[in-house]
Amino acid sequence: MRDQDYLRLLSGRYPTLRAAAAEIIHLRAIEQLPKGTEYFFSDLHGENEAFIYLLRSSSGIIRDKIRETFGHFISEAEEIQLANLIYFPDRVIRKMRADGEFTEDYQKIAIYRLVRIAKVVSSKYTRRKVFKKVPQDFADIIDELLNVDENDANKKDYFDEIVRTIIATGITENFIQDLCRLIQNLTIDNLHILGDIYDRGPRADLIMDELMHFHDVDIQWGNHDIAWMGAYCGNRALICDVVRMAISYNSFDILEDGYGINLRPLSMFAAKVYGDDPCSRFLPHEWDRNVYDAVDSALAAKMHKAVSIIQFKLEGQIIHRHPEYRMDGRSMLEQVDYEKGTVRSMGRTYEMKDMNLPTVDPKDPLRLTAEEEELLRTLEFSFRHSRLLGRHIDFFYTNGSIYKVCNGNLLYHGCIPMEKDGSFESMNFGGQAYAGRALMDRVQSVVQNAYYLPEDDPGKGECVDFLWYLQCGPKSPVFGKDHLASFEHYFVDDAAPKKEKMNAYYDLNGKPEICEKILKEFGLPVAGSHIINGHVPVRRKDGESPVKAGGKFYIIDGGLSKAYQQKTGIAGYTLIYNSWHLMLAEHRPFDPASENTPRLKVVEEMPARVMIGDTDIGRQMEQKIEDLQELVAAYRNGTIKENNRTGDRN
Repeated sequence: MRDQDYLRLLSGRYPTLRAAAAEIIHLRAIEQLPKGTEYFFSDLHGENEAFIYLLRSSSGIIRDKIRETFGHFISEAEEIQLANLIYFPDRVIRKMRADGEFTEDYQKIAIYRLVRIAKVVSSKYTRRKVFKKVPQDFADIIDELLNVDENDANKKDYFDEIVRTIIATGITENFIQDLCRLIQNLTIDNLHILGDIYDRGPRADLIMDELMHFHDVDIQWGNHDIAWMGAYCGNRALICDVVRMAISYNSFDILEDGYGINLRPLSMFAAKVYGDDPCSRFLPHEWDRNVYDAVDSALAAKMHKAVSIIQFKLEGQIIHRHPEYRMDGRSMLEQVDYEKGTVRSMGRTYEMKDMNLPTVDPKDPLRLTAEEEELLRTLEFSFRHSRLLGRHIDFFYTNGSIYKVCNGNLLYHGCIPMEKDGSFESMNFGGQAYAGRALMDRVQSVVQNAYYLPEDDPGKGECVDFLWYLQCGPKSPVFGKDHLASFEHYFVDDAAPKKEKMNAYYDLNGKPEICEKILKEFGLPVAGSHIINGHVPVRRKDGESPVKAGGKFYIIDGGLSKAYQQKTGIAGYTLIYNSWHLMLAEHRPFDPASENTPRLKVVEEMPARVMIGDTDIGRQMEQKIEDLQELVAAYRNGTIKENNRTGDRN
């Protein structure tokens, strides 16, 4: 029985019995509609062109809808043109205008076809929900077109006249663009990003812009995302880390053109300190070419080495501040024997292949020089005062989490740390051990505190430091390895210390009983639930499968990043969950000049069609219906009086 005070508050929104009853009817009807389609992406790694194409094309589903709707009535060339119009309407229309092809006849045909597709993809939504997604300038017109039967003789002239008038008033281009955006929004109801939007690829900032304009998106933070979040929060080691990664993958555009990070002081410092050093071990990868900020590779190598050495100093300082991290052996500049030219790593000694370290004092290797301190102040100022980066990080915090439970699925980027025997690995915070879900919740709290605590709060610095641990620490659930071998990759030729040992979780996650244990830990039923994971690329060309544990476990990092595609043989996965089935879209390496339709494969059929009433939203609706039923009863027995003067709710 609801508290009377609560029912009185509810009566403010539903002031009459009729208003409350009407809402019950509305909610009951919605429960019987099919659930919306959810899309799961992982490890985007800055590949903006590929991701935006996949998002706007719904990983090939829109092309399927066109084929299903028009069949053999239009040619394959017309199919492709219509699909590209839906994905990139401004680009296609601009080209057609230049070629003299954007004629009145084409405009009429395009509008008719787009309306047909919009009707198909909107069919499982309420008219009210579709109307909310319609761009407002043409909301009434689009609503009419979507809900008029143009085959009805009484309405055909009405429909045709609307289209003729759109063309005659010269608003066709804007109208088509709005129709295309509506189709995109209706095809994907919910978008889940399982981490690592940043690093390696050229323009993660453009991906963030696209996500911020999407209607319903959530993010499960990855280790590379945590690095950027920490950089914005003022963690200097992570500032150096994200700069180092951008230089390493030749992605200056995101720093300078994207976020306005001032790299000139770094370039001047690096040129001065490493003037005669070729820094050949620090030459950037050539995965992508910068469009706006081309940097000479020799200078880039010097900048890369300079910021790396500063990062290793700062990491050592964090390790000293936090003995509870138990990472003494990873303060790498303190593991170097500067007389012998060797370094201690993972219990063994190796020859250093580069001993030109002019800013490192062998007697105090973690001490920053005055020039390095000044450089760090400049970089920190740039990061903390970048308005665009601030908006993107705020979006990460307001729409992100370390994990998410949604419609029977458990989503996270890295791992649930485990011991070899299958028990959950624990981590201490303030003398208390946390493991499993409790560890994930505790990590979530610390990450939030790093951003939301006031600058003068004595605990904020500890939380900001912990973001560095999350990015590379051995018990971090978003990292999942025993060490990060960046130093060894730069300075050691032997392969052994570069091998990063994965957490036991990655050997165990293919076992059904382990997946069931994890699902139960997060309050999910074993039957019908799934774990959806990213972080580790699936080597498809070596026969690895993204589906494990008899369909309980999906790992969907298939190598969208160009840096991984030689290993995986593909270019990533999209997992698609609609009312009928789970489907995997397997993507080919993106080529803007060719057709990029992925291979679609149904991997699990639902026992019965999943309706909105079966989802998390449906359960919330059911609770609201119970509340409204009590309100109706209160109106009927006079416990609460109706307010007829307010009028029925529309």
